[in-house]
Order: sequence, then structure tokens, then C-alpha cells
Amino acid sequence: MPPAAAEIPLPAIPGALPDWARAHGLPLFAASIRDTPADFQVVENLGFEFSGSGEHDYLWVEKTAANTDWVARQLARHADVRPADVGYAGMKDRHAITRQWFSVPNRGDADWAAFTAEGVAILDVRRHHRKLRRGAHDDNTFRIALRTPQAAAKRGAAEERLGLMAVRGVPNYFGPQRFGRDGANLDLARRLFAGARLKRDKRSIAISAARSFLFNEILALRVADGSWERILPGELVNLDGSGSVFRAESVDATLERRAADLDIHPTATLWGLRSEISPGVVGSLERDATLDQEDLKTGLERLKVKAGHRPLRLRIADLSWEFEDDALWLDFRLPSGAFATSVLREIAAL
Repeated sequence: MPPAAAEIPLPAIPGALPDWARAHGLPLFAASIRDTPADFQVVENLGFEFSGSGEHDYLWVEKTAANTDWVARQLARHADVRPADVGYAGMKDRHAITRQWFSVPNRGDADWAAFTAEGVAILDVRRHHRKLRRGAHDDNTFRIALRTPQAAAKRGAAEERLGLMAVRGVPNYFGPQRFGRDGANLDLARRLFAGARLKRDKRSIAISAARSFLFNEILALRVADGSWERILPGELVNLDGSGSVFRAESVDATLERRAADLDIHPTATLWGLRSEISPGVVGSLERDATLDQEDLKTGLERLKVKAGHRPLRLRIADLSWEFEDDALWLDFRLPSGAFATSVLREIAAL
């Protein structure tokens, strides 16, 4: 029988996570986020219409300083269903004020007006015929305060940087929450790959952390050499706002113009079974970036995790800003799967 996770020795990643390369220069100032939940606000946008009938109640929930999974369990308890029967499109930040949809099977006896849970309010109830699945939302709208005493003094430089980010986008890194405190989820992945038995949710967290780390390593190398926003011959290219990819066997003026307009983006591998390494210089970059992570690559392949690709570049939609004496407020919209910290780290040290 394989040993428990705590019994597996492993080569831990030394120290904290890498400070992966930035595209637009060094941070202009140090700042804090989430000083209060109101400093970090997220609104989920589903992007589809409700059928108005069916067995699922869709609940528009505002949560304050509450974990998404915890909220789902409270809703399940109230409706007398299994937590696994409650659906939501994505995990939202705990130390924040967030609004998102949850789906709950309702056989006619759940009184949502009577629901109570600390930090949770049900703002609307709709009906739909299908459970809400992970990743089903289109995007998230953010309103975030970067708290810093340098806000006023750095206004000119910050506005110049933000204008550049709006035009060129930012590197599409996975955020630090994907890896846990001090990379703990990567340690968990290495234990899993060494043979430890993990519960289903922990196993999923470990696999996601390993794939995300490898992707960030590749992206950091592409940022460092300046190719994160350029299409290279032979690589898979993503159509902005979609999951569609195509291979650019060669690069002509049309592809270069579309890349400059943020209509298409270069991609990197999300490691897994039969990962498709691009030929030529792109393949060499991906191999070089992950040379010291063979245990993660082999572990993912052994578990038959399906390989994929993710855009290297992130378009920031509807970016605007305003200054206070001690804060820079940012408003923007990002597609599902993107991390707000990828935007914030390009202007501030968090």
C-alpha cells in the first residue's frame, strides 16, 4: 500500500516561489491589497441566459470574507442536498467582496428567503435546467485598491505604465494562490508523484499546481527574451477570447499585425500526457525552461493528465483607474481562468 502523503520525502523547491519576469519593468511601488474586503471586489459574468425553468435554482450570491466552497456547503445544507450537487463556475477570492452564481437542485422545498450564513447574502434567484459547471462563466470584473503612500507621487509613472499595459496586455501567469503558501501545493504534487495517496480534492490541487508552475517557468523565459507577445514559427497560436488554437508554420506580416492588435496570442504547454512540444526554437525554449523540473513533467505524464495549451498573453479589457491620497484604484475585466495578480504585479510589488 502506498504511504500516506506525510510520509513521502521529497526535494522541496527552495524558499518562496520565483519572482517570475515582468514585461513592463520593475514595480513602481510597494502596495498592499485586501486591507479590507472592500479593497478587492469581483463580479462574475456568466455570459448565458437562464431557461426560466428546470430543477436547478441559480442563486446570485454576494459573499464577504468567505470561501466559495464553504458557501456551497452552506447552500447544500439549507437545501438538504449533497455539497457535490451544488455548482459554481469558479473559486472566488476569500478576502474580498465577490458576487457569483451558484446552482442548487431544488425539488420545491428550499426557502431561500430563510437562508442565513455569516457574510453571505442571496441577491437574486433564477431557474435553469442544467447544473452550473466549472469554467462556465465568460469573465470576471474587478475593482481593486492598491494601497500605498506613494500613490500621488507616482501618478505620472503609473498612468504611463497602465496605458502601456492596456495596449500590450500582460503575461498570463498563474497567480500565487494556485501554489499555496510558500509553494505548499507544489510539495503536495511531488508527494503525489512519489506515490502518496491523496483525497480527490487534494489530488486536483496538486496536479493544477504542477502544471501551472511549469507553464509559468516557460512564460517567464519567453518574457525574459521578449517573445511572450510575438508569434514564433511552428508554435500553436490562440485566438483571443476563445479556446481555439492553430499552428503557425511560418510567420508573415498578417500574423504579426494580428498579434500586435491582440487578436491572437502565442501559447505554451500545459503539461500532460503526450504534451505537444513545438518544433524549432519554441520547443527548445520550453525544454530549457523546464529542464530542472523533470519530476513534475514525468509525474503528470504518468498520471495521464491530458495536455493542453494556454495563451502567454492576457488582454486587459475595460481598464480604468483613479487615484486617492493613499491608493490607486483599478477597474478591469479578465476572462475566466485569468488572475488579477498578473495585472497588479506589473505595476506594484505586492
